[in-house]
Amino acid sequence: MAAADLAQIADVDIDSDGVFKYVLIRVHAAPPSEAPAGKSKEIVRGYKWAEYHADIYDKVSSEMQKKGYSCECLGGGRISHQSQDKKIHVYGYSMGYGRAQHSVSTEKIKAVYPDYEVTWADDGY
Repeated sequence: MAAADLAQIADVDIDSDGVFKYVLIRVHAAPPSEAPAGKSKEIVRGYKWAEYHADIYDKVSSEMQKKGYSCECLGGGRISHQSQDKKIHVYGYSMGYGRAQHSVSTEKIKAVYPDYEVTWADDGY
């Protein structure tokens, strides 16, 4: 898989409103041991249906593996998405995966929601 194929994967896919769990995932164009530097990207996935962070990671990594990619979970947290107010707040952590680097997640979200106020904090669960 070429790095160009990685560009086809959406950087951010989150529910449009509410408070929900999210994970930061690194997608590799090939298994990590074979991937040259730069052949990976981080993606943010967050959904209300997920009871656990692992539910999101398992679903996304399974979809990516079917397309020939490998994944690793870089951590998780929560997202508060208030579409009426155009605000997104990223915070908290995952019991199973640890705290995602919210600054990375926030930058990805800002690029997709440029007219939103996007903030993050390490506190909260």
